Amino acid sequence: MNTETSQTFKESALRAIEIEREAIHALTDRIDDRFVRACEVIMACKGRVVVTGMGKSGHIGNKIAATLASTGTPSFFVHPGEASHGDLGMITSQDVVLGISNSGNTSEVLTILPLIKRMGPR
Repeated sequence: MNTETSQTFKESALRAIEIEREAIHALTDRIDDRFVRACEVIMACKGRVVVTGMGKSGHIGNKIAATLASTGTPSFFVHPGEASHGDLGMITSQDVVLGISNSGNTSEVLTILPLIKRMGPR
């Protein structure tokens, strides 16, 4: 590999790290009372943390569920499209449901929320 290519790789990596650093810094303003409340709800959960989301949010939700499970918090992912076709039966009133949506308007997630609320999870 030539020096010019090596320098381009380094510059690209440093640029990516800077973008991530700025994104993490921007999160500091979002750690508020809502974040604390979400933590309290999850910590008080008597059942499992059920994560749902569609598309990229679903991929992220799947990772969140796997991370929670691997660190000792019973958790699993439910695809919102499958939930309305029988998978809602996996959710109990003791569970906490974490719905993820970039827009807040994802139809598949919005469709199952009233059903989940009637079931009693938080």
